[in-house]
Amino acid sequence: MKKALIVGINNYPSAPLAGCINDASSIASILETHGDGSPNFSVKLECDVATKSSLKGLIVTLFSGECDTALFYFSGHGVINDIGGYLVTPDYQKNDEGVSMDDILVLANNSKIKNRIIILDCCNSGAFGSPKTTGGETAHITEGVTILTASKDNESSLEINGHGVFTNLLIDALQGGASDLTGNITPGSIYAHIDRALGPWDQRPVFKTNISRFTSIRTVSPHIPTDVLRKLIQYFPTAQQEFPLNPSFEDTNAEDIEHKIVKPYAKKENVEIFKNLQKLQSVGLVVPIDEQYMYFAAMNSKSCKLTPLGLHYWQLIKDKRI
Repeated sequence: MKKALIVGINNYPSAPLAGCINDASSIASILETHGDGSPNFSVKLECDVATKSSLKGLIVTLFSGECDTALFYFSGHGVINDIGGYLVTPDYQKNDEGVSMDDILVLANNSKIKNRIIILDCCNSGAFGSPKTTGGETAHITEGVTILTASKDNESSLEINGHGVFTNLLIDALQGGASDLTGNITPGSIYAHIDRALGPWDQRPVFKTNISRFTSIRTVSPHIPTDVLRKLIQYFPTAQQEFPLNPSFEDTNAEDIEHKIVKPYAKKENVEIFKNLQKLQSVGLVVPIDEQYMYFAAMNSKSCKLTPLGLHYWQLIKDKRI
């Protein structure tokens, strides 16, 4: 079981925002299902939570009980002072701005839930996980906690076109932009996707984690069918082995096609293997040797081999992790 609390607040009395409810609604909609429409998170969407007490109560409930994954997403105002960082609520007042980031960290650290994921799109959000009481320089997170924030502790979180800049990229990542070859989207791959997309002068996302393995937040259609991916260990019984090719692997090298053909002519079983090898090459797992394209590697009886990324997935398959 996976549950998610998604919060967006626009209605701040003296400093209203425009895109936070849009952010929250979009994230909630995406997280409810995987790419194939199957159920994913049980989502609780809360918009314009009016008080500090209400927001804190929702967070306490999220991290209570036992389940596989609990995810908290917040889009709204954030602030940092000499004491620490806060998620601002509409009832904020001087010296009582909202829910303390340090309090949320304690709740997440003490939770019995296996994986706790906190994603914040607010100003100064990078302060989360590094309490002021310990100097604010070191993250203090227990195993199973992952934190992804829109900006550093001294940066603003910007809005554009009805969404936060960070959340706009987060949406793209969750829709498949951050998926690996098997279709899994993890907090780490989301961070990498957002970090690459932001320019060097933009706000910088912050990623903090203490986990032994990445948790998949959402799955989408894989870049390559899993059954084809698993054929890596069939085509390459050892990691350093080369796969020899010849013209019989190229389906256009057939007598019923009007162009120059060479022996051996296309064979159905070899053509099927070659199409799979071309799919594997298209995602960077296989590369032709001494030729730029797989077609010429086949027609000139060359070989192909695993790339460094291919070696990585070869080992995952060998270890029965895919």
